[in-house]
Amino acid sequence: MTDDDPTSESLWRPLRTLQASMDADIARLYSEKQIDGLKPSFVMELLRLNALGPMTITELAESVGRTHSALSQKVAAMREAGWVQTVTGEDARSKKVTLTDHARAVVGRLASEWRATEAALADIEAEIPYPLTQVVTDIEQALSRKSFHDRIAEKLAQDPAWQ
Repeated sequence: MTDDDPTSESLWRPLRTLQASMDADIARLYSEKQIDGLKPSFVMELLRLNALGPMTITELAESVGRTHSALSQKVAAMREAGWVQTVTGEDARSKKVTLTDHARAVVGRLASEWRATEAALADIEAEIPYPLTQVVTDIEQALSRKSFHDRIAEKLAQDPAWQ
């Protein structure tokens, strides 16, 4: 890497690396229980479908706070991996996402893992002097005072390369 490469510095890369490492640990737990082909990023949607029943992609996206586009891509990946299927909705124009038998067979274990993960995260937060949940709250408050967009735009306005 050279000094001309701005990607050589990243304040949030350690956070992304940490989350990837923690997700890998969760994936290892799935592998140990022979829950093959399951990505930790699928679990919230699978649990939500189990709890609320079949939903359109729009309904599922709203329930988990994601965009329709992002959920559409995720549903396609989950369908390809055998975790969900789409079925015709109330009218022939709509489709609902539903769990496969394969997903229904393991969803109880996924709920158990979710609860254990949340409890482990609470333990970690109790061990550290400044919990991540507080960091998120503090960042949200800072962004309510001035948006991320505006902060970046101010920096770009001072950079001749952006002009």
